[in-house]
Amino acid sequence: MLLLERRAAAFYCAAAMKARVVVTLKKSVLDPQGQAVSRALASLGFDEVKEVRLGKLIEMELADGDPKKARERLAAMCEKLLANLVIEEYRIEEPA
Repeated sequence: MLLLERRAAAFYCAAAMKARVVVTLKKSVLDPQGQAVSRALASLGFDEVKEVRLGKLIEMELADGDPKKARERLAAMCEKLLANLVIEEYRIEEPA
């Protein structure tokens, strides 16, 4: 999913795109931080929580351009830097 929002800009500035990438551990990878948060929530009385998995939310502003090309560039950013593809997966959010 790719969240690309057009932002209103002043008349002298080009419009920008806002992109959001969510990076999480693969389901097959244990999440010790998520387990710690789950235990802490249970100790605080939030017994309805069955599982917690933590990840990263990355928001960035891109120069105005083609959404298809922006998606390709975001995927390249994720694969080269933002996500460790051995243990993580990523999701690029699109507008609703």
